[in-house]
Amino acid sequence: RLVAETSKIKVGDPTHRDVYLGPLINDAAVSTYEKAISDIRRSKGKILFGGKTDPKIGHFVDPTIVAGLPRNHRINKEELFVPILSVIEVDGLDDAIDVANDVDYGLTAGIFSREPAEVRRFFSEVEAGVLYANRAAGATTGAVVGVQPFGGWKMSGTSGKSAGGHYYLPQFMREQSQSEYAG
Repeated sequence: RLVAETSKIKVGDPTHRDVYLGPLINDAAVSTYEKAISDIRRSKGKILFGGKTDPKIGHFVDPTIVAGLPRNHRINKEELFVPILSVIEVDGLDDAIDVANDVDYGLTAGIFSREPAEVRRFFSEVEAGVLYANRAAGATTGAVVGVQPFGGWKMSGTSGKSAGGHYYLPQFMREQSQSEYAG
């Protein structure tokens, strides 16, 4: 089902309403994508969908789904900021939480579950700054600006404060006390 839904994603000019995925931001991002795809192929990972780019048309790349990589593979451990999803099979919630936390980063994480106790445990134990449960529009993306603070833990965050949160703005402000005495 994941591959079928991903195959419906239209890549192109993001100003067009029917386009979901625009170009990568620059040459460096395209290079990151291409190196990741090469690394996946060298590691005998299975590309279930995507994995292609055409430099003649710019920074446009396919959304890509891969499986079969070792859990400790760099694709599963690094923040790439390119449209590559690695599917990792787990043996239940304990294993899923272990896999999620066994990285140096922690920007977002999501879970789909019908069990409220699983969702509570996920929220309590996963080490990431933004957590989602049962979010149909995207399991790990889509913080609402001004409503949901957005910031990562571990190496995904630098200040410990989340953008959009009420503790974030003061780090850019200077406090000053002013007194004038008339006399």
